[in-house]
This record gives sequence, structure tokens and C-alpha cells, in this order.
Amino acid sequence: MSDSDPEVFAIIEREKKRQNENIELIASANFISRAMLEATGSLLTNKVAEGYPGHRYFSGCDNIDDLENLAIARAKKLFGAAHANVQPYSGSQANQAVYLCTLKPNDRILGMDLEHGGHLSHGAKFTMTGKHYSSSFYTVDPDTQFIDYEQILALAKSNRPKLIIAGGSSYSRSIDFKRFREIADEVGALLLADIAHIVGLVAAKLHQSPIPYAHFVTTSTQKTLRGPRSGIILLGEHSAQKFARRIDSAVFPGIQGAVHIHAIAAKAVMLGEALKPSFITYQRQILENAKLLANQLIQYGFRLVSGGTDNHLFIIDLRPQAITGKEAEERLAQIGITVNKNLIPYDSQSPQICSGIRLGTPAVTTRGFGSTEMHSIAAILDKMLNTKPTNHTIQEVREEVARLCRLHPLKVIL
Repeated sequence: MSDSDPEVFAIIEREKKRQNENIELIASANFISRAMLEATGSLLTNKVAEGYPGHRYFSGCDNIDDLENLAIARAKKLFGAAHANVQPYSGSQANQAVYLCTLKPNDRILGMDLEHGGHLSHGAKFTMTGKHYSSSFYTVDPDTQFIDYEQILALAKSNRPKLIIAGGSSYSRSIDFKRFREIADEVGALLLADIAHIVGLVAAKLHQSPIPYAHFVTTSTQKTLRGPRSGIILLGEHSAQKFARRIDSAVFPGIQGAVHIHAIAAKAVMLGEALKPSFITYQRQILENAKLLANQLIQYGFRLVSGGTDNHLFIIDLRPQAITGKEAEERLAQIGITVNKNLIPYDSQSPQICSGIRLGTPAVTTRGFGSTEMHSIAAILDKMLNTKPTNHTIQEVREEVARLCRLHPLKVIL
């Protein structure tokens, strides 16, 4: 590449430097293994394949069938699922397939409000889902900022949704999928569990699995599962009997065309890695790092949404510091820490400004950060956000970030 396209090569080299010299605290970010990088960039990109193993629309797919069947078998084993579709290009595509499988235009859905921790693909008004379906939203309790299951039941009874969505992108507490299913059954709704963020914890049995309860389980693969940018759909035993063929048809030809077999190869590698005992150790360290960092920040006087975390992420409410999420994001970027501005429940700021920032520990845990580094990161955030930093402080903290990165260089970058 350096010879054939030096401009692209130079950009990639700059990004390699950025990743190696920055502390990544975006909750949805992670670093995939060298083996997955090799699979993603392999000659499998050359092969055209449509359809499913044994039923392709192009010839020459024997090896492709073996590879997809391997990924399916590993997904079913890892999650205890009866059916797995490994073709979705992303978690959002997986959600779209469920909608196509179960809903007609203008059918009612009930999901978590974006401002309260939900995801764009769960019915946000300005998305395709929000435009095609009649979406309503549940919120967190104003005082505890935990999910209020009684509110969800009341909304479900009044709105009578055909589909209820459990899961979100910035909710830091455990989700009771069993309770969600009870609510869905009471109003005759189907249940979709989107576990894109907590999927690694579910795989390691560190969070309740939705497989026994949800009619459909969807996930992206690049977050806590530490895989390529892609998606998976899982069904439990009872759901597989009723929906397996329908969900496969919804993925192909419903919303997608040719298989991204290079991504499926990377997912197969990812699932193989997740089946190893070391993956459970990794997930436990993610949790330990998140809880420790959250508790340290509370000691420094920061207010966290819901008071802490049960998973890999949490939100800092920056209103007591009198700064916005956008300003905090920019301050931290100056010193080599990457976070994202984030809405807090009942936020008065716009989505472009926000009153909070979201932090997560999957990427730094992959890098080898532990308790010592969590204390250091908390101290850095205190210096950068609790008061307006001076130029001297910025330089001092930037050097500390560089030191931490040198202690734990990225080993997975090609």
C-alpha cells in the first residue's frame, strides 16, 4: 500500500499512531486480535456468495459454507442458542431484520428513550425505524435513574406494542430480561433483546442471558465481544422453531445481498477466542476496571448517572462541574484521552452539546490496564474536568497519558 497508494497508507499510519498513543475510553470501542485483522483483510473478500450454506446462488462456495457453518456452530455454543444468523453487516442491520420479520408499516414498538440510554435503531423518530413504525419510549426513574419496569408495563398496556425492545447503548445497570418477557407476555408483544454493549458479559455469564426469555437477540460484535464491525442474530429453542426461517429470510434477501464472508471469517475467529477460558478472565477485568474507575471518580466528587455501574460503562453528569459534554470531550482530546459526549436522562442540552460523557473500559482492558491505571485515569479526569486546567496541567497530564500508553503498547496492530 505504501507504494500503490501512499496517501491512504499515510492516513492509516497516522491512525495507528493515534491508537497507540491515546487512551481509548469510548465504551463501544475495542481492539481486535491480529488473527481477526488477518481474516478481515484476507482473500475471502474476493468471493461472491449469496444465500445460506447449501443453498447459494453462486457456485464455488464449498469453503464458504464450511466457514459460515463453523461461525454458526460457535455462536450457538457460546450463547446456548438454538439458531444463529451470522450474516448481518452490523447490529443495526440485525435489528432491521427483526423488524422486517415481525412488523408491518405503522405497527407499534416500545423501546428505551435515546436520552435515557437507548439506541438510534430502537425507534428514534428521525431514523428509518422511527419513520416506518409507530414508536413510543420508556425512560428511567427520575430519582434512581434505573429502568422502571412498572412504567414499562403501564406503557405497554396503554400503547399495546407489537414489539418491545430491551437494551441500550448507554445504560450502566443490569437488565432484567425475565421481567421484560413477563411484560411482553402480558400485552401479547414480542421481545427483542439488543445486547450489543453487554454481549461479552452475557457470553461470559457475568450478566443474565436473554436467550431463554427474548424472542430475538441481536448484537453487534465489535464492543465487549472484541470482534470485527458486524452483527449476529440469536434465537432460543422455542423461538427457533417459529422464527428461524423467517429471520433468515429477513436478513437475506430481505435487507442484505451478498455475504461479507471476510467479516464472517473474523467473527468465527472472534467466537473461537470467546470460547476460551481467558475470555472470561478478560470480561471480569472489564467489570473490575469499570467499577473501580467509577468509584474513584465518585471519590473525586463526580456525579455518575444512576450512581455507578453494573457493566462496562457509565455516564458522568457534568452539570456540577458547570461544563458540557462537548467541552469535556474536547479537553480530554487535548491530552490523548478519547471519550464521547453523551446525553444524560432528562438532559436540557442538545445532542450536539450534551450534559455528560460516556466512559467504558473494554479497550483499555484489552490493552492491559488494571487497577493501578484506573487510579491514574481517575486522577487525570479530576485534574482536567473538576477545574479548568492550566497549560502546565495540560502538559503534565499529557505526559502521564503518554507514560501509561508506553507501559501498555498495543500488540494487535499490524
